[in-house]
Amino acid sequence: MAGRTKNPSLGKRAFVEALGVFIFVILGAGSVVAAQYAGLGSTGLIVIALGNGIGLALAISFAMNISGGHINPAVSIAAWVKGLISGREAVVYIIAQVIGAILAGLVLVALYPASAGVPVHYGAPALGSGVTVVQGILFEALMTFFLVMMVMGTIVDRRAPKMAGFGVGLVVMLDVFIGGSFTGAAMNPARAIGPAIAAGFLNNWYVYWIGPIVGGIVAALVYKYLVE
Repeated sequence: MAGRTKNPSLGKRAFVEALGVFIFVILGAGSVVAAQYAGLGSTGLIVIALGNGIGLALAISFAMNISGGHINPAVSIAAWVKGLISGREAVVYIIAQVIGAILAGLVLVALYPASAGVPVHYGAPALGSGVTVVQGILFEALMTFFLVMMVMGTIVDRRAPKMAGFGVGLVVMLDVFIGGSFTGAAMNPARAIGPAIAAGFLNNWYVYWIGPIVGGIVAALVYKYLVE
């Protein structure tokens, strides 16, 4: 991706992706648990949006000069569709991202008291009351479409201003505002599955893989054929 000035080994890039996801999940999922513990109620959505948006912006900014700052399997798949990385690189990135997310989830389980973490599944996303699986997939796909379009426009495109992860973080914040109450607004299979595995909460886990991957692929194709 744009922003990478040298070509580190795939192993180093994978490690940076794992570490970046670890940072993001600790900050993003941790904000969910912290809001629950503080008893913020509906205003907790603001804390969660900030935690996830700023957390992702920081993780991308940390990783982008080494790995491209994907921090998301949906972004890695979109990068592969667009021809930015090989299929092998995408697979290695995704494995690293999931490992980083699981480790972060385990750390959250160890850090937070069960009274704070269990009610919100240690930050794992869940469908809201009355939200169907199909609606959840469509919601996650649409929000991820916005996210990946921002990645393409602010990080990948060499004509873009140097914003690091700031623009992507803003999109995540807004997505959490509009979708957090309905799906948890994961937009990231690793962000969803890491805390879910650590918490033993795998309800509708596939929603958070199908939706983001579909949204990411559509965004990559739209940007490649209609925007560039």
